[in-house]
Amino acid sequence: MAALTADVQTPVKIHLTTKINLDGEEETFEMILFGQYYRKNNAVFLKYDEVQEEGTIHTLVKVNGEEATIFRKGIINMRMKFRLNEQKDGSHASEYGSLLLSTDTKRLAHLEHGGKCEGTINLGYDLYMQGTHAGKYDMEIQYREETGSL
Repeated sequence: MAALTADVQTPVKIHLTTKINLDGEEETFEMILFGQYYRKNNAVFLKYDEVQEEGTIHTLVKVNGEEATIFRKGIINMRMKFRLNEQKDGSHASEYGSLLLSTDTKRLAHLEHGGKCEGTINLGYDLYMQGTHAGKYDMEIQYREETGSL
């Protein structure tokens, strides 16, 4: 029998909503995904795959108190860091080359619902690519333990 570790993974259903506002134009993207939730060293992790025509992107979201990080690996490799009221550098690499990203975080909140594997992560930030403003982003990640019932 395998020993239980602190980072037991729980299957979750994830509802990801991203609103991008650039030059007065707003776009909204929504995805329903299935992934894993776990805790390790006072941080919460969500792990899920985004399957696109070009290939799969493995995504890991880490929230630890006043910081959040999003790692994406696959057809693109990306790292973005978020800390409230701070500008943080990140990177984006694909078959087309590498870009320097930076985020200026205006909102970072993580609310968990009383002892259940359920919660919401909210991120609001300005994104810069190679120093040029690429839009205001509002991202909401809702997750809930996947019980198999509807």
